[in-house]
Amino acid sequence: MSQIKAEIMTEAYIKKDRLRYVKNKLSGNLAIISIVFNALFFVSIYKSNVGQYYYKPLIGASIVYNLLFMMIVFLVSEGSKNYSINYSYIAIPVAVLQFARIFVYPMMGHRATTLTTGVEEQVMKDGQFIRVVIYLIASGVFLLLSAFIGIVKCKNLQKHIAEIEANN
Repeated sequence: MSQIKAEIMTEAYIKKDRLRYVKNKLSGNLAIISIVFNALFFVSIYKSNVGQYYYKPLIGASIVYNLLFMMIVFLVSEGSKNYSINYSYIAIPVAVLQFARIFVYPMMGHRATTLTTGVEEQVMKDGQFIRVVIYLIASGVFLLLSAFIGIVKCKNLQKHIAEIEANN
């Protein structure tokens, strides 16, 4: 019985010890997937300008935000791969901002109408609205998953390293 327990303890120890030598690819890749969904969002918005609706100062702010989002999340991805817990904490408010963005262009565009060729037309039709909202939700969810997985793995690694140092 003790031999089985020793094997289980060894397997658990090896699994924890592996964290010191293997990158946290799952957390990093989830952050990259978040960037992909953000890119799908802004391509969908920017390619479908009805009339001149999007040609306002808000589009400049949106473009700058998208660039900052992609840079920050890429850094989160790289930091998470290297078990830096601070990057995972940074990802949480950035993910929340993705959810908040639903109330900017998607909602405003869905409610707005503009004149094109003398006919009033809805800026963002139902199909595009649903699609871009799904993109933003998916981007936020994948970033939150990246953050939570990163935090858990970082804490497990920190705990394991503390145990090793205590035993030496």
